[in-house]
Amino acid sequence: MDWVDPLGNFCNKNTNISSSSQISVNIDRLLAEAVSKTALTGYIATSSGKDPDRVYGLAQCRGDVGSKDCSSCIQDAAKQIRRRCPNQADARIWYDYCFLRYSKDDFVGEVDTSFGIIYFNVENVTDLQSFNKELGALMDEIRSEAVMPKNEGLGKGKIKMSPFSTLYALVQCTRDLSQIDCAQCLAIAVGNFPKYCKNRKGCRVLYSSCYVRYELYPFYFPLDPNNGTSVSKTVVMVHH
Repeated sequence: MDWVDPLGNFCNKNTNISSSSQISVNIDRLLAEAVSKTALTGYIATSSGKDPDRVYGLAQCRGDVGSKDCSSCIQDAAKQIRRRCPNQADARIWYDYCFLRYSKDDFVGEVDTSFGIIYFNVENVTDLQSFNKELGALMDEIRSEAVMPKNEGLGKGKIKMSPFSTLYALVQCTRDLSQIDCAQCLAIAVGNFPKYCKNRKGCRVLYSSCYVRYELYPFYFPLDPNNGTSVSKTVVMVHH
């Protein structure tokens, strides 16, 4: 299954805490709540404890993912984030199907593009001009879909490039963002394409506030009956 390995994580080394602290207790409570409640609607933003030890958290599944996969992903995320960032009060973890973060700072409602993970396909497309034109058009279309309130930050779509190839794309903002902040986050994410993913057959940009991805094979649900395959990916971590 896709969520077995995280796509990446971030542990803020400037927020070290002891494992016996009240903050650590609050993190565990927050994670327990995220595990039990996220799958109900695919999203939770909550806090745990009292100041000065209060911890804020957010968990969200990809909008096309069913509640069973969502639940499994958040369970794994809660386990792995504590394993990977055992002594930090600011931690984030990304999976294909979900994202989870917590912090002592109240980040809810703020755009965060301070740390990004970029995956790109090692193969290049052949018909560059038409590919980039179609990709731009599809991204514009699904970004405007994502900022419509009824879509809860999710936009997805596909475009037939030739009889043999279809381009699939998905964008998503965390649901705490306003429409204008969602649009801004997606613009910053897509802005990485020319630099890191120019002419690549696939690319993903993962931020704490939004996520964008395109591939020449179906990856979002419901899956197209197209037997496309994934090619090895290369990862870049970006700090702004």
